[in-house]
Amino acid sequence: MAKKNKKVQKNLSAQEPTDVAIEEKDDKTSDIALAEEKENSKEKDKQQKDNKPNDKVKDKKNKKVKKQSKTAKRIKETTSELKKVTWPSFGTVVKKTGVVLAVVIIFAVVLFGIDRLLSWLFELLTTSVSG
Repeated sequence: MAKKNKKVQKNLSAQEPTDVAIEEKDDKTSDIALAEEKENSKEKDKQQKDNKPNDKVKDKKNKKVKKQSKTAKRIKETTSELKKVTWPSFGTVVKKTGVVLAVVIIFAVVLFGIDRLLSWLFELLTTSVSG
């Protein structure tokens, strides 16, 4: 059929090329419509054989599904979020831990120095006033 359409297109290309394209579209849409009608008729046949409406079948399926508890839902959400996390490598963790420890030690030394300085000044003030 495609070969015939190509020959028709070649013969009619000078006259009306759009008519051939429209005919091809109509053929495709009619094929689609026929396929949909067949599917719909199959579904109707199944319903008639079962003698059960779709509503009852859906209700039974909905009744079987249990609702999750809040804690189960929260655990499921948490695990899904943890899967999205990109964890650092061991080397990166060690380096950053070393930086944190160095900063903490530096601040401890600075605070210790300020504390000693202020306590020394306080002793000077208290001994000179009382003395």
